[in-house]
Amino acid sequence: MILGSAVGEFHGQFAWVVIISNGAAGVWAMAANWLESLRSRSLWIFTAAAEATILVQVILGVVAMTGDDLEVEQFHMFYGFIALVSVGLIYSYRHQLAEWRYLLYGGGGLFLMGLGIRAMTIQPLG
Repeated sequence: MILGSAVGEFHGQFAWVVIISNGAAGVWAMAANWLESLRSRSLWIFTAAAEATILVQVILGVVAMTGDDLEVEQFHMFYGFIALVSVGLIYSYRHQLAEWRYLLYGGGGLFLMGLGIRAMTIQPLG
């Protein structure tokens, strides 16, 4: 967790929102692949909201880093930006993989959760 500022503290706590929401969205989409009753508009709204938390988290991290003039571990930033790029890639393949849409978003959500966990396990301050 980035220490020393309110934004940095919020960034550290908000990581749990990112991880839990993307994991839940991934499990829901994965289950929806096999259970039609789970396929609903709510799934896509929840998935979009979960993926939006990644953008918020990256912005919080950048603000905390620049506002406190901190030297941050490179791999911590790497995982954040990879997560952000991954959201774009998942979204861009939604038409090409329409037949596999639920698995794409299910696996994608779990992958994003994993990136968040990995970013948390790295001590952010170098």
